[in-house]
Amino acid sequence: MLSILRSLVQEVNSARDLNEALDIIVSRVQKAMNTEVCSVYLLDPASNRYILMATEGLYKDSVSKVSLAYSEGLVGLVGSREEPINLEDAPSHPRYRYFPETGEERFRSFLGVPIIHHRRVLGVLVVQQRESSRCFDEGEEAFLVTVSAQLAGVIAHSEATGAISGLSLTGEETQDVSFNGVPGAPGVAIGTGVVVYPVADLDLVPEKPTEEIEQELALFQSAVQAVREDIERVANRLASQLRPEEQALFDVYLRMLSDEALPGEVVNKIREGIWAQGALKQVVQQYIRHFEMMDDHYLQERVVDIRDLGRRLLSHLQEGEQKHLEYPEHTILVSDEITPAMLGEVPKGQLVGLVSVKGSSNSHVAILARAMGVPTVMGLVDIPVNQLDGRELIVDGFEGQIFASPSADLRAFYQAICDEENELIRGLEALRDKPCETTDGHRVALLVNTGLMTDVLRSLSHGAEGIGLYRTEVPFMIKDRFPSEQEQREYYREQLEAFAPNPVTMRTLDIGGDKALTYFPIQEENPFLGWRGIRVTLDHPEIFLVQVRAMLKASEGLNNLQIMLPMISNISEVEESLHLIYRVYHEVREEGYDIHMPKVGVMVEVPAAVYQIRELAERVDFLSVGSNDLTQYLLAVDRNNPRVAQLYHSYHPAVLQALVRIAQDAHSVGKPVGICGELAGDPGGALLLMAMGYDSLSMNAASLPKVKSVIRSIDREWAIRLLEDVLLLDSPHVIKSCVDLAIRNAGFGRYLRPVKSSPAALADQAAT
Repeated sequence: MLSILRSLVQEVNSARDLNEALDIIVSRVQKAMNTEVCSVYLLDPASNRYILMATEGLYKDSVSKVSLAYSEGLVGLVGSREEPINLEDAPSHPRYRYFPETGEERFRSFLGVPIIHHRRVLGVLVVQQRESSRCFDEGEEAFLVTVSAQLAGVIAHSEATGAISGLSLTGEETQDVSFNGVPGAPGVAIGTGVVVYPVADLDLVPEKPTEEIEQELALFQSAVQAVREDIERVANRLASQLRPEEQALFDVYLRMLSDEALPGEVVNKIREGIWAQGALKQVVQQYIRHFEMMDDHYLQERVVDIRDLGRRLLSHLQEGEQKHLEYPEHTILVSDEITPAMLGEVPKGQLVGLVSVKGSSNSHVAILARAMGVPTVMGLVDIPVNQLDGRELIVDGFEGQIFASPSADLRAFYQAICDEENELIRGLEALRDKPCETTDGHRVALLVNTGLMTDVLRSLSHGAEGIGLYRTEVPFMIKDRFPSEQEQREYYREQLEAFAPNPVTMRTLDIGGDKALTYFPIQEENPFLGWRGIRVTLDHPEIFLVQVRAMLKASEGLNNLQIMLPMISNISEVEESLHLIYRVYHEVREEGYDIHMPKVGVMVEVPAAVYQIRELAERVDFLSVGSNDLTQYLLAVDRNNPRVAQLYHSYHPAVLQALVRIAQDAHSVGKPVGICGELAGDPGGALLLMAMGYDSLSMNAASLPKVKSVIRSIDREWAIRLLEDVLLLDSPHVIKSCVDLAIRNAGFGRYLRPVKSSPAALADQAAT
């Protein structure tokens, strides 16, 4: 059964569209289970009805014509109960619904299992049998459940592809197709999708017709010749090191590249009007399907060779393709995984939004997007990326939604939100030079998180009182080697000078987890619980010492440097770090630099540190909570995994209780405590943190004016009462709603995510 299931999934994955995928499913399942009928009913989001989309055994004419209401018939019962239903005599069941056009009166046994993806019922997979045959046993039921679970993601992806193309399951035109992800950076963007593909990933190559057949043929022949030369070059270089039988493997590659083999079939596809990359994808996937279904183990293993050849050919084809990438005036960048390098390719002023399949609201690209003020949606795991290229898109970074090919009403609705946001930002500019102080005189410092010099002007224009977190790994990430002491010193001096005399808190190198250096790879099964932060730099004191030396020298004459140690989980790590910092301080002083010993603090982001606050505070000058990582570790949620992103919640009761304890324990020994996570940049979160007693809040620059406006308009006692109320609640979503309601009632609803009425209603309002 396992081999049957594997080949079935591979075939379905290679299907060109949803209908072909469903036909493969019903045909292969009917054969594998030796049953008379296999059918797939999909739930149409537009009508909320189950539609017969494919069948093997019922009358084919009934496909796409038979439909059932959401809870109608046995199919509806399977979907609503979200579990299998296995009946020996289906017609006698009170929920049985007979459709004469299917011819199913001949069949009495019924087994239906739901097709569920990310808690959403997509449809029902059904097998049926005549009365005289056996009842479906437990093994068959388990097999069908396994099949539906394996195929759910494929069906969801294919369904989404059709929806973006503007067609429902029934073939009717659809508008305002939306996809839900995770909010990455707030705001709304309206623009044109530009898809950037990872190099040589055949699965992501879009299906695209071409009229430039001769040009595509020339591109492909050039790629084939280049790959031939690459293989011959490698073969010649290794000839003296390999035995004849090993050398023969290169001959196998070259034979597969002969005109009579794979290239010949690709050429035929191109002549049919398919662009070279799409033709290559189709032929390679067809080869892979055939070889994987063979019984001979040796031939099955040749799939690796075919896939490798396909990638090599695609890589050469894409070399020319990437050069022709054009960015429209309002570019929404779309990719399987957005990288900082991709952001840099878009001409200045043209990037308005980001859409990334991978990642979450706390991945570093999302943090960078917030710093740049670019609305972003992450974690769109089911979206067919290649369908978004060139389409008009709306990115709703407040709700974590994107819309493809929006209607005029929806566009007008979101344009009004854009206009409202811009007006709000202009209205807050007057607060830039005013202190962040409550109406009853409680003062809290508002700082910014930075990593790039481009952040500095925006931070200063928004009234930042210093830097609460300077991510020193950014200079390391833009190099192809460790930056020298002098290079680091120049980076650090820019930041220190820009904010002097206000404090600049520099976090020592924090790599590992989701931050990687190409020239210093860390390969681990569980990187977030592995070698990262202070653990790396203490194991490599040569890196730590050079960095601290660069920081201290950069601070000469300014003396606004503060040093912060990341990922502290043991007192011994603090003591060892302090020893190295003091050592460098005295060495730099001996070299003649007139510097002051900077304040040193620790980041509280590991649960162990929450219970050692007093001990830590006795050894350092200040503490700062990294609420993003602390939330991740407390909730055991990988913040970059879109499958569990909905479990990551800054308002979780456990997170709030931990934050309260940290502030109380730090102040009990007379040490200041700040916070530099994303919670600080949320107006509601900032109010709770201020009520807890945090001395400083550090956030991205775009959030600072809203936070300042809210804090300046309330008294601290009001915030403390709100905190006391929410600490009695046990649901993060209820807590968030409670805080938002309090803010709205206080007259600050405009600072929260816009409340959507119907798009049409808002369009009418805009027109008047």
